[in-house]
Amino acid sequence: MNQDTRQQAIDLYDRFTHEGMDRRELMVAMVRIAGSVAAAELLIAGIAASSAAAAVVAPGDKRLKTATLDLALPGIPPYKAYSAAPRAGGKRGSVLVIHENRGLNDHIRDVARRLALAGYNAIAPDFLSPSGGTPADENAARDAIGKLDLAQSISHAVRHLQVLKASKAGNGKVGAVGFCWGGAFVHRLAVAAGSDLDAGVVYYGPAPNPAEAGKVRAPLMIHHAGLDTRVAQTLWPWVSALREAGKQVTYFNYEGANHAFNNDTSAERYNKDAADLAWTRTLRFFKKYLS
Repeated sequence: MNQDTRQQAIDLYDRFTHEGMDRRELMVAMVRIAGSVAAAELLIAGIAASSAAAAVVAPGDKRLKTATLDLALPGIPPYKAYSAAPRAGGKRGSVLVIHENRGLNDHIRDVARRLALAGYNAIAPDFLSPSGGTPADENAARDAIGKLDLAQSISHAVRHLQVLKASKAGNGKVGAVGFCWGGAFVHRLAVAAGSDLDAGVVYYGPAPNPAEAGKVRAPLMIHHAGLDTRVAQTLWPWVSALREAGKQVTYFNYEGANHAFNNDTSAERYNKDAADLAWTRTLRFFKKYLS
């Protein structure tokens, strides 16, 4: 398959996962590209995330303490969450990990462990908890994400930040990192959280109304996939508004990278060079603001 055809397929799948494209319409278009139903299904499997992909940091890594938590925080519904922290003692910064529109899955748990290995207390809430939790089927998870009251979810996340700030295991500083739906979530969390958020990192997440930029208090780092024109339409006005408002915003464009380039469970969209560089920059950013 040539590069142009591959990109057409990735763009189609992005429309399916983010713009409500019908599954039947997706298959018809993919068959046209791939040449047969079997080839189209293989193509979709390469673009979609694979639950069988190996973790970067093993769930049983002895350097870490991990757990699945049932959180009962005052004022909000019970939440499931995955936590990961260094086994070594000491107070350290905390990071709220915001999942993609597939919900809390093994890939996001792996990201939490990567942050813990870098020296942070990482918490990845399941934002589908109020509606029963993340289902095993990712299409069902996307449907459930689309039905969430986003403003309510943001208010719940602010409560999570406040609890992490007050945690005796932390140093009083809390960041957030989000991917795709979670990236858009971090933008909006920065608007809502005020001083409760100390640093936010956004991976290819659509941006809010630029008029909200003045409410942001936390420094932001934004990783944008160069081929992601859908997100770019909202991102440029947002970055410009943040800069005009005198906010601390660092923007990086990864030329030739697709939306979801950090997700190493998606064979076709994962871009190792972009992912590694973005992760190095993310950790450097958190070290500056959460230490």
